Amino acid sequence: MSKDKPEIISDIYSYLKFYNDYKNYPVYANEVKQTDTSFDFQENIAGKPDSIIAGEKQVYEKPVYEMKKANEDIVVEKPVSIYSPREDFSHCDSLDKFYEEIKDCRKCSHLAETRNNLVFGYGNPAAEIVVVGEAPGAEEDKQGKPFVGRAGKLLTDILKAIEFDREDVFICNILKCRPPENRNPLPGEIMNCEPYLFKQLELIKPKMILALGTFAGQTLLKSKEPLGKLRGSFHEYNGIKLLVTYHPAALLRNPNWKKPTWEDVKLFRKEFDSMKK
Repeated sequence: MSKDKPEIISDIYSYLKFYNDYKNYPVYANEVKQTDTSFDFQENIAGKPDSIIAGEKQVYEKPVYEMKKANEDIVVEKPVSIYSPREDFSHCDSLDKFYEEIKDCRKCSHLAETRNNLVFGYGNPAAEIVVVGEAPGAEEDKQGKPFVGRAGKLLTDILKAIEFDREDVFICNILKCRPPENRNPLPGEIMNCEPYLFKQLELIKPKMILALGTFAGQTLLKSKEPLGKLRGSFHEYNGIKLLVTYHPAALLRNPNWKKPTWEDVKLFRKEFDSMKK
């Protein structure tokens, strides 16, 4: 179906602005060429911290809601409508209630039409650690859970290496819907979806946040700094200590980022242990 000239110009403007801001940080991809399959975080570990003393595990997992199948041929979307009025979620006093509130979200109509599932989040609703990624990929969209593809397996290995059980943390994304072809999130999509993340963090009240990739770090910190400047030291989000590091999908593509990521997560674990004393 043909588009009017003003709509085409608006589309081009949205994409050019996005790539100007984020062109150096493609942090998520469905099909990645893995040049190095080894990712041994246990290699040369000295002074491993004591294991977390975990009580009975309580895992948040809503049932998957099947939705209308996507039109896989859609490549270019209309400009994103931004919902600017402040949303009131004060009546949602649990993750369950909040999920019910937003599960049929259609703010970004183009994403709602192409998704299979809204990917809310998964894990301990009272977690001390929240891990925040970018957006669901193909497998996440299919299962309705975050980080269940190859990057998710790698994230599980990273957490194990610093002695965190995946079931003890809460894992979610900036966007709750998969962008077509796993492209990067558009600024308007982030603005529409970020109130959901902020409410999740308000309900969970974690002690620390691990932000994976540029989009997660920039969204939480309201910053335009590149990942290279954000990582390596702690920041604060509403009084919560936050560390930014590379997204696992980026590590699959570039093995050179393994070492700085390992340094980041060791620093994260060390800070967590010091807060527990």
